[in-house]
Amino acid sequence: MPELDDADCRILAVLQADGRISNVDLADRVVLSPSPCLRRVRRLEEAGVIQGYRAILDREAVGLGLTVFVAIKVARHSREAAMTLQETLAAIPEVAACHMVSGEADFLAEVVVADLAAYERLLTEQLLTLPMIADIRSNMVLRRIKSDGAPPLPKRP
Repeated sequence: MPELDDADCRILAVLQADGRISNVDLADRVVLSPSPCLRRVRRLEEAGVIQGYRAILDREAVGLGLTVFVAIKVARHSREAAMTLQETLAAIPEVAACHMVSGEADFLAEVVVADLAAYERLLTEQLLTLPMIADIRSNMVLRRIKSDGAPPLPKRP
């Protein structure tokens, strides 16, 4: 990982807010000339600091009206069971995000589906059929308060 300086952090902050900004406008906003700015962006991309660019969709507008946070507890704690569950969750298109967590659950998955019937199908036909699962707790989202927020960048001295 490259050491991030103030210019890198300014670039990242602007790109988090507007990933479609032109290099000329980006350079102007971060007070660099276009060539060094582009070199820095490419270095950040190559190093994996910038992992990609995407469009953030209105989930309801595309027919995905239900978000469920699914807490999953593994029955038999083993590397093999954890890897199988991770691979399975990663392969389910409705799983928008998934994290291995500590606490009562072992995994926390964000599932995005059209409606309750679609979630029930996913739950009964895919999740509950997995032998390594001991418990599943579903938390339905009533209203999204904040989503797709950019993580705060470290402060530089």
